[in-house]
Amino acid sequence: MNSRLGTKYFQVSQRVWGTKLLFVNIYMIANRPGAAKGWVLVDTGLKGSANKIITMAENLFGPGTRPAAIVLTHGHADHAGGLDELLKIWNNVPVYAHAMELPYLTGLSSYPPADPSLKDGLMSVLSAFFPLTPFNFGSRIKAIDMEQGIPELPEWRVVHTPGHSPGHISLFLPVNSTLIVGDAFSTTKAESAIYSFGSIKKLTGPPRYLTSDWEAAAEAVRKLAALHPRTVGPGHGPVMRGREFQDDLRELADYFEEIAIPAVGRYVGHPATADEMGVKFIPPRVSSGLLKATVGVAAALTAFFVIRGLQNKL
Repeated sequence: MNSRLGTKYFQVSQRVWGTKLLFVNIYMIANRPGAAKGWVLVDTGLKGSANKIITMAENLFGPGTRPAAIVLTHGHADHAGGLDELLKIWNNVPVYAHAMELPYLTGLSSYPPADPSLKDGLMSVLSAFFPLTPFNFGSRIKAIDMEQGIPELPEWRVVHTPGHSPGHISLFLPVNSTLIVGDAFSTTKAESAIYSFGSIKKLTGPPRYLTSDWEAAAEAVRKLAALHPRTVGPGHGPVMRGREFQDDLRELADYFEEIAIPAVGRYVGHPATADEMGVKFIPPRVSSGLLKATVGVAAALTAFFVIRGLQNKL
């Protein structure tokens, strides 16, 4: 922990810092002197996060600082929701995402629906109310050149890790084996409000309620495990590092189907499909009965307003 930053910020590894905004993490990467100038923001949190992000940036890098670039691991509202407000302040800052994620960031396509039928935690129930309509940032979003990488992050490798979303990416720094993983996997039970808000450590797969291709998600985790990372900054959950993390990630990669994939669900065995224009096929929803659905909606509405109240206090 950098003592001048306060308890709301945490250090992932050398020149990489993060903060938790309600239940999702964002990261700031400072380039090594001589490698490139400036720093890069990874993900932008929920709508309304801009002021907290700017305050953190100025505490780290000085008043009036601006990132050299913004990188989105994917375009779900908890990772890209703060971008619109940030771009009004940090105009002309380039924003990068994978080409397969652009339809959801340029107004072409909504994401596949969430799967609240899983009922494996309050966050899964709440997912019925998560916004999935596309953002429209137009030409402000640049497609990442997967061969050349991100110019403003010359030492970092971009890894395509689809499954949770079609164009999901992770970032890997070989020099010290640091991984910023977005939602390719989590270090908490993202489906549980208690785990998510409490940052209780448990390495698991991607958030189940919004993962629409489980076969691709399994391949993504195995691809990341093959990099042998030593430290991870996840989209959901606390930083993990060292032997504990490496052992847990290896176990997740080896037994992903047993550990991560729910027994039943809308996308279990029937993935949504997409191309460069957006979603092409969505499997039918899993019916669990009108009574259960009514109870679930009532519980979700109650929890939604409770969480919104908590968010307004942060």
